[in-house]
Amino acid sequence: MGYIRCISICLVICLGSYHRVLGQVNKIRELQQSLPTIRDSSNYVDMVNRISLLFYEQNADSTLFYAQQARQIAYRNHYEQGLADATNNLGVVFDIKGNIQLALRYYNDAYNQYVTLGDSSNIVQTLMNIGSVYNVSGHNDKAQANYDRAMALGDRIEHDSITALVIYNYMLLYPEKFSGERRTALIDRAYGIAKKYRDVRLELAIDQLRATELIMTGRREDGVTLLEATLEKALALELNYLSMDLLLDLGDYYLPEDHEKAIRFYNKALELAEQKNYRMYARDVCRKLYDHYESRRDNANAFVYSRKLLKLFEEQAEIDRVSGIDYIEYAVKDQQLISAQVQSRYHGQMLTLAVAVCVLTLLSIVVLWRNWKLSKKTNRVLTMQFRQLESTTDALERSNQNYARLIKIVAHDLRNPIGGINALCSLLQDEDTTAEEARQYVELIRESSTTCLHMISDLLQTDFDFKETELHKTAVDLPTFLDHAVTLLTFRAAEKRQRLVLDASTGGVVNADPDKLLRVLNNLIVNAIKFSPEGETIRVGMEPSEKGITISVEDHGLGIPKDAIPKLFDPFTTSKRPGTAGEQAFGLGLYISKQIVEAHGGKLWLKTEEGSGTTFYIFLPGEHVDSLSPV
Repeated sequence: MGYIRCISICLVICLGSYHRVLGQVNKIRELQQSLPTIRDSSNYVDMVNRISLLFYEQNADSTLFYAQQARQIAYRNHYEQGLADATNNLGVVFDIKGNIQLALRYYNDAYNQYVTLGDSSNIVQTLMNIGSVYNVSGHNDKAQANYDRAMALGDRIEHDSITALVIYNYMLLYPEKFSGERRTALIDRAYGIAKKYRDVRLELAIDQLRATELIMTGRREDGVTLLEATLEKALALELNYLSMDLLLDLGDYYLPEDHEKAIRFYNKALELAEQKNYRMYARDVCRKLYDHYESRRDNANAFVYSRKLLKLFEEQAEIDRVSGIDYIEYAVKDQQLISAQVQSRYHGQMLTLAVAVCVLTLLSIVVLWRNWKLSKKTNRVLTMQFRQLESTTDALERSNQNYARLIKIVAHDLRNPIGGINALCSLLQDEDTTAEEARQYVELIRESSTTCLHMISDLLQTDFDFKETELHKTAVDLPTFLDHAVTLLTFRAAEKRQRLVLDASTGGVVNADPDKLLRVLNNLIVNAIKFSPEGETIRVGMEPSEKGITISVEDHGLGIPKDAIPKLFDPFTTSKRPGTAGEQAFGLGLYISKQIVEAHGGKLWLKTEEGSGTTFYIFLPGEHVDSLSPV
């Protein structure tokens, strides 16, 4: 039987004043009543963990409740020992409930936490628990490997009570591993430890091993008599798991010669398993009873236990379905791969820089918003004082409208560079990022943040009529410029597993304001990303002609309904709609883009087919270019 291993957990943590088990229920009540008087958070967590463990044989749901409570408090207070103990208790809960995968997960988590703390006794305990769970799941090689590690470490620790439990469980699960003098010596050693600590629970468990040894050496009557006496004591002390094992052992021993007595032991075991919700034990007992009645061709009784077995398997299947996670591989995952210290520190510095840029950008938006709020309040006061001055009132109303538009435009245009900064920060957090890649990401972050600052400065000075806004034109090499724009938004497209492809094989130079032209391209490419499904390809191209150069942004996304096209370039248009991933639309991007392009003397138009995609075209007229300046 594999579930008696749970005794180990109670012994390790409750060793001090909990040697006697007769008053276990009273002890739980006493500890519960003392909780409100505890002021120190660490002591409180330790007490909650003790209560959790004392409940495990009485009510597994109560064990789960107190373990979760202890875990949450320990986590908030950074109490690592309490967190490890609570995690181990969660392993006990799922072990009792029969969810092997989750039991392995929490036992393995607790083992790693105990290793970090250097807690040798609990390391031995969790190795033993993991080995026992592997035994239940049929992985005997892994089970014995964990028990061997527990035995080896247990021989080297000062507090040897846990070693006795390892000996007991190992011999109980794999009796064939021990024989002759070694078996006798180990039993005597474990019994001596139980006497040393006056542990009644462990003494009874060792008596079970003694009885088994008597039976194996030909003294069957003495062995069975000792088992029955041990069972009587275990039931009186409400040691349910030990009692389960003893009942099943006695049933197995009596079955060949005394059918009715064996069935009584089996039925007593099944009654106890159903009462305490020990699903795995109940399944084992039902299988034994079914096999017995089926071999005797007693179909009526065999059918009864086959139905019980089916119900138990269905309940276990539901538990496995609800968990939905395979934690077996998680339990053996290698956790010793650590990034180099210098690289980790470097990544931390880069991440701090990126966060600082984001904070500065957000602070700028907050300042603008506060200015708008203050201006709005001032305008209301002036309106009340000078209501008779119509011209002043109109001017203030226009000012309010402009600030409202300013906030919306700032929020809209800053989404693209801030989105790029956010994506680059995520890449910097990746441990596989090389130093060279990190340097490139930081350079892109710097460029995006500079773009944010330029936008804010430009928008603070604008009167929202881009046709009359002063353009700072310079010679722009379009292939290089387009490559730069595509690179800045590649990370945005990667969030939807999309590709940005640049088709610009021929050269072309125009006189243009690079900052404002970059805003136009950002708006069009982001729209293509927004309204294209995942995995789609978006193409950016250019085609020179005698009169100028045409830039195109082509997607194969949702397309635009015909009835929406006439209002598409209106400010705050009602034609806006969410993107393919639910992205919010503001109705400003195309309006701003059209104003900027027309301010350059160019033209912005589109071709679309609903359901097949959209292509936007930007025409920039050819102008005399004196020199080429980098963008």
